[in-house]
Amino acid sequence: MAAMAKQYWLMKSEADCFSIDDLFAAKDQTTFWDGIRNYEARNMMRDRIKKGDAVLYYHSNAEPPGVAGIATVVREGYPDHTAFEKDNEHFDPKSKPDNPTWYMVDLKAVEKFKHFVPIQKLRELPELQEMALFKRNRLSVTPVTRMEFDIIKKLGKTGK
Repeated sequence: MAAMAKQYWLMKSEADCFSIDDLFAAKDQTTFWDGIRNYEARNMMRDRIKKGDAVLYYHSNAEPPGVAGIATVVREGYPDHTAFEKDNEHFDPKSKPDNPTWYMVDLKAVEKFKHFVPIQKLRELPELQEMALFKRNRLSVTPVTRMEFDIIKKLGKTGK
């Protein structure tokens, strides 16, 4: 069976909650991506996101929001243990270890962009107009195409 082609994603984190700097400061520059409580995003994390996939690390609830860098998936979807922890803000009494509702993946920091790429810049580029980010803006995980990923990566490296 042939290996699946690398996929590309945009994952949102609130900058004041867990920024790209926090990811770089984490042990082994790696963390679990917990707290996703949307079924569509959960399904992507459980079923579609694979080890080795590339991630645009997006700061939401920032002024301005935008892409801060790149991470890679180092562990595929597994049950989100924070849903089982009563003292955790992501606790979900309906989710059980033997029948989990929520899933997460592990991410490893790859690169912090030299130039933060604000959402307004993304909106201005004709080649990015079809991004899932603009169609499903409430989702914390959205797919991106290789072309979209490459354009945003170049903007982050060069500022243009």
